[in-house]
Amino acid sequence: MKNSLQCIVLAGGLGTRMRPLTETLPKAMLPVAGKPFAEHQLEFLIANGVTEVVYLIGYRGNLICRHFGTGEHWGIRIRYVDEGTQLRGTGGALRLALSEGALAPEFLLIYGDSYTPVSIAAVWDAFQASPLPALMTVLRNEERWDRSNVLFENNRIVVYDKTKTHPRTKDMRHIDYGLSALRREVVEELIPATVPADLAPVFNRLSLEGKLAGFEATNRFYEIGSPGGLPDFESYLLAGNEARR
Repeated sequence: MKNSLQCIVLAGGLGTRMRPLTETLPKAMLPVAGKPFAEHQLEFLIANGVTEVVYLIGYRGNLICRHFGTGEHWGIRIRYVDEGTQLRGTGGALRLALSEGALAPEFLLIYGDSYTPVSIAAVWDAFQASPLPALMTVLRNEERWDRSNVLFENNRIVVYDKTKTHPRTKDMRHIDYGLSALRREVVEELIPATVPADLAPVFNRLSLEGKLAGFEATNRFYEIGSPGGLPDFESYLLAGNEARR
């Protein structure tokens, strides 16, 4: 894995499914096991070799800035790209980061409410070994955590489709794990600069064009974007702390 590794964190959403908890806090700052979720996520990224984090913020993003600052306390460089009050969607936020010169030529991308216990070095090495411009981590799901939305074959994402309208939907066994790797030109070429945009159609197009590599994680992911996800992740953390005693 290279010496410099950037991770973009999508942390600008309204967190409506987590109301009333998110009426005063952005979702990433919800407390879990005694500290904000974003701290748990950041510590994981640092432990796995990430050297720079760029938070794409919007709703109550000032609280994320105030908590982490420049990242000096954590020994990592932290930057921010602020959507303000006019949220642009996950793709639009990434395009804004490109416009502000915040994207490295190659970078990791993670959702601000996702915790993905996978080897980032292994994910990055797979991305570097692939000729494709993007890679998505996936987990064999079998409808356990949510609806399966990925057809994964031979280390490639053959179909990524959240709408479940593709003819091969019935063959899908995997789900998007929440961690991806991209080259900057994907953002430049596939995401418009002037209108809100979501990332799901971008990944769908890449998959259908044969341009999306895949990496299969074996440990389940955790998330705090749903009412059940928050206590689930806290139980995972507490179980880990108990095992280390």
